[in-house]
Amino acid sequence: MTRFIEVRTSRRSQLLDITVEVQRALSASGLEEGAALIYVPHTTAGVTINENADPSVAEDILSHLEKMVPRSGSFRHREGNADAHIKATLVGFSQLVPVRGGRLELGTWQGVFLCEFDGPRSRRVLLSFLRSAP
Repeated sequence: MTRFIEVRTSRRSQLLDITVEVQRALSASGLEEGAALIYVPHTTAGVTINENADPSVAEDILSHLEKMVPRSGSFRHREGNADAHIKATLVGFSQLVPVRGGRLELGTWQGVFLCEFDGPRSRRVLLSFLRSAP
């Protein structure tokens, strides 16, 4: 079963913790055992799992991605967002998380983040809940 959540970003680059929204959709699905596939169907945004207890981790990720792939590089893509495409490719577009007892099996400090690199925008995150084989 596939569902989606809409996420509105407010800056050009940001990591938004969407763990609560993903868990809410998972709970509504009724899935008890299996996996949650979290997929972002955009070329300038991604999804990752990382620490959600200390917001400075997200800030560090963004600042170091910016150092690795600065916005003002010598790109052939002329829309002005080539860096966003590269950053999204580095982060990736999906995550697969085990589900047990109707809950995402994340580590103590882990959260699911939408990674925006070309905002502000409205983004759609697709969620597919996969049942374990009997």
